Parts: sequence; C-alpha cells; structure tokens
Amino acid sequence: MIKKSFSHIGVVFLSFLSLLPTQLLYLISAICYYILYYAVGYRKKVVRENLMNSFPEKSIKEIIVIEKEFFRYLSDLTFEIIKMSSISKKELQKRVKFTNLDLVEDHFKKGESVLACTGHYGNWEWGMLALGLNLSEKAYVIYKPLNNTIFDEWFLKMRGRFGNIGVPMRQTLRMLASTKNKPSMFCFASDQSPVRGESHYWIDFLNQDTAALLGLEKIAMQTNRPIFYFKLKFIKRGYYEVDCVSICPKPEHTEKYQITNTHFEFLEDIIKEEPSYWLWSHRRWKNKREYA
Repeated sequence: MIKKSFSHIGVVFLSFLSLLPTQLLYLISAICYYILYYAVGYRKKVVRENLMNSFPEKSIKEIIVIEKEFFRYLSDLTFEIIKMSSISKKELQKRVKFTNLDLVEDHFKKGESVLACTGHYGNWEWGMLALGLNLSEKAYVIYKPLNNTIFDEWFLKMRGRFGNIGVPMRQTLRMLASTKNKPSMFCFASDQSPVRGESHYWIDFLNQDTAALLGLEKIAMQTNRPIFYFKLKFIKRGYYEVDCVSICPKPEHTEKYQITNTHFEFLEDIIKEEPSYWLWSHRRWKNKREYA
C-alpha cells in the first residue's frame, strides 16, 4: 500500500514537472547530469564496461569522452520522456521530422500492412510518439510492461496520446490476428534483451556475443509484411530526424536469421557513427551463452 501511494505521488510529480517549458527542463537536466555522473555515479561501471567491450580499439581517454557525452544525453533524454506527458502536437512536430515515410504510405494505399523496427537510440520515445501524428493508419508499438503497474499505466497513456496503440510483447500475435483485415504498422524495439531461458539465437553485435529476439523475423516470415527501419538521428538538443529505411521488402525471400542479422547490423552502424546516443546504461549483455 505504501509503495503504491509513493508511485501515485511520483506520477503526479512527474506530470506536474512535464508542464514546465522545455528549455527550463533542459536547465534542470544540465544540473542533474553532474549529480548523475559525478555524485551518484549511476550505472557508471555498467556504461564503462559496455563501452570498453564494444570499442576495444579506443583508448580509455576516448571511452571517457563518449561516456560523459552519453550521461549528458541520458539526463536530457529523461526529461524529454517526462515532457511526453504534456508536449503539444505543434511542439512535437517541430522537434521530430520524418523523411521517406511515403514509402510506408504507399503500402497503406494498397491496403497492405508493414512492420517497423528501431533501437534504443536517440529519443526513440519521441520518435514513436510523433509517428502517431504522421501516419494515416494505426501504429501498434510493442513494449515490455514495467513491473510497477502504476508507472506502466502512466507510460502507456503517454505513448498513446497521439493515436499509437501499445501492445504488451506477449499479446503481439493476438493483436496481429485481430487487425489482419486493416492496414497497420507494428513497431518493434530490435535491441531488446530476451529473458533468461529464451536466448535461442546469438549474434556478434558490437564485438560481443549477444542474444537476439527473433519475434520480428518470425512474424515477418509468417505474414510477408515488408520491414522498415526507423533510423533516428540527433540533430541538436531536443531536435531529431527519423529516416524511414526499407530493409526487407520481401521477407519470404530471405534465409533463416537474415532479417535479424540485417537489423542488428544496421543498428550497429548507426551506433558506431555516433555512439553517445545509444542506451549504454542498459545491462544488454547480462545473459551469457551456455555452451554444451
């Protein structure tokens, strides 16, 4: 009961905080960065280890530069996500621009559905939120529910403010079946970690043995829906561009694991180009392959 009450208070506080002007939130973010990095050291060990393993060719000095840039961005990202609770359509459309989305609309016009994927790179939350303002059909965003139901409901409400429909991972197939007669887009986070015991396919990603989810590939092979990658680029503080890239127009013509390999390779290239904007604080490599 006490935990639930604190959660309600937390949601009310964050909702109030989101009402502050974006520039004021960035000022608070700048202060929080120093607390986060220098005082608290939030997951600094995890970030340092992830960066060193991903870029063994870089010196420790270069790693620390990326590390600090990441924590600055993580602080901004936190407040940008909070802002989702109240951001207006006008402000969001000004801050998130899409290119080549007409490629998806061409399929919609023909009555066809598509699949899309992206990674935890840049502000993927704003990117998905803005998608609801730019598509003519519904976007169904697959997500992993939070353990805290109150915060989970708050996030779900925020993410659906402009028309997107959140779908818990385990309900994906059911939702696909219920929408098969109408054009739609199902969106996946391609770099999510499988839960322990469900790591059935491993790839070399950022110089590390990495467990990969196969949900996107399995659905693509079953439905033959074309796959698009939302390539998010950081333009400047609070401004992003999302390029819609076709990565697999005919899934039925692909080999096993080809789709999974393709979207991981695509994400890896994006990260290597500008590494500071990927979610390095995530314990992405906590699961280790078990060899017989």
